[in-house]
Amino acid sequence: METKFLEQFTELLEMEQPVKLNDIFREYENWDSLAYLSVISFVDEEYGIVIPREEFGKMKTVKDIIDYIAANS
Repeated sequence: METKFLEQFTELLEMEQPVKLNDIFREYENWDSLAYLSVISFVDEEYGIVIPREEFGKMKTVKDIIDYIAANS
């Protein structure tokens, strides 16, 4: 799941470099409210999981998102 998620996350955010597990996604140059909404929608559509705003606010790395999906699948 990790590899597929990283590839999709990279595409979703239109990153020039591949996303890595330990990246702090909020530090991406193109991270903004639209990117946030895109990620929330992607996780819902792809994995059927809604991440509450307060939970998402606690997440720092891409791995945190993956771990949340795994724990709630």
